[in-house]
Amino acid sequence: MRIRTWLFLAFLTVPLVEIALFVVVGRRIGLGWTLAVVVVTAVVGSTMVARQGRETWFRLQREIASGVFPGRSLADGAMILVSGALLLTPGFLTDTIGFLLLVPPVRAGIRAWALRRSRDRWVVVP
Repeated sequence: MRIRTWLFLAFLTVPLVEIALFVVVGRRIGLGWTLAVVVVTAVVGSTMVARQGRETWFRLQREIASGVFPGRSLADGAMILVSGALLLTPGFLTDTIGFLLLVPPVRAGIRAWALRRSRDRWVVVP
């Protein structure tokens, strides 16, 4: 499928799923608690993103200074950046994906998948 199709489907379905989740969770725990959860996940998530982003930035600088290609650090940095955007977007689905991107083994799995997929299409230097 083309990237336009994927983006269209994502921009259509993600807000609908988020609205449905807000309704379900709001009915179960109440509006106040639902809003509190959204605010807490944004605060905790932004703190985690800042810490991991700083660590990744310093690792990137060390790799560049030592002449090592910083592929892993660049990929981690991109995923942490996406994670931050998702965590600051109100919603349970986006928060779940955002927190998953902050888990190093999850990022490693995504990197491995992307590398396997890229090798089929381009010449990739590890």
